[in-house]
Amino acid sequence: MTYYLGVDGGGSKTIAVVCDEMGRVVGASESGCGNHQLGVELARSNIQAAVIHALMHAKVTQEQIAYAVFGLAGADREADFQILRPMIAKLGFENYEIVCDTVIGLRAGTKQPDGVVVICGSGTNSFGVNRHGESLQCGGFGYAFGDFGGGSLLAVEVFRSVIRSWEGRGQATLLTDLTLEQLGYDTVENMFHDYLNQGRMIPHQLAKLLFEAAEQKDEVACSILQRQGEELGMTASAVISKLNMNHDVFDLVMVGSVLTRGDSRYVAPYLEEHVKRAAPNCSLTVLSMEPVAGAILLAMDKTTSSIEESVYACLQQCLSVKEAQAEWVID
Repeated sequence: MTYYLGVDGGGSKTIAVVCDEMGRVVGASESGCGNHQLGVELARSNIQAAVIHALMHAKVTQEQIAYAVFGLAGADREADFQILRPMIAKLGFENYEIVCDTVIGLRAGTKQPDGVVVICGSGTNSFGVNRHGESLQCGGFGYAFGDFGGGSLLAVEVFRSVIRSWEGRGQATLLTDLTLEQLGYDTVENMFHDYLNQGRMIPHQLAKLLFEAAEQKDEVACSILQRQGEELGMTASAVISKLNMNHDVFDLVMVGSVLTRGDSRYVAPYLEEHVKRAAPNCSLTVLSMEPVAGAILLAMDKTTSSIEESVYACLQQCLSVKEAQAEWVID
């Protein structure tokens, strides 16, 4: 039996999965942050722990892994790979590859060799591969470098809107009461001073309040989510145009909690409007398998010329994105 290892290392969690050649999950494990940009030693220990426990759960040795793919948040530039190569090499796998988590997100969402992925989780990112095998990443480096949104910044937008409304610089919004309830304050003034006095960080969970308020047609919340969709659309359109994919037929895969676990009615239409202008023949699809499935598929691609439909079906059954969440998570 042939076995494969896929790893999805994100800002909030790291998932490692061992599959056999039929696409059956035989071992899996989850640990904490796997993004080296948030702490090299933290990421190293979490990736190692997830891999070790997945192998133990599968009762598979490291030597039995035909190929391993590590899809890691923060694997963006050569400076990142100079850190990641020795880190992953120390795990001892003979055959492996390190890619950005955008790459595994795309592979999990389309069966074509070409396509575009747009991510909106804790941050935003976009990546594409054209039919000639040329690839390009756009975004992923934060607000100062051109990005907008993702759960972390959307939470700031919520907090900021509440403050501006209280001060009279912005319009009234349902986000005020929702935020006070979420954070446990009786007034905005008390929240304002406590956050300043204590130097508190704005919790990313506030992002989910945008969807609650938008459901009640709150103009402020709807406006923020609309901008998020437009920004994602512009980012994906830039990838499409630079890779000369404007007239191609391909899938644009939407990944990340804001797009897959939030209510996409308030974001996706604005994303689609921009993308369809850039590439009328593309099809928008929400990722239905966890991104780690893309790492498994990329590993399989290394050892086989084609992947049978039964393998996709098995992975879909084992690694489907969970619709119902005990807690709405930005990952």
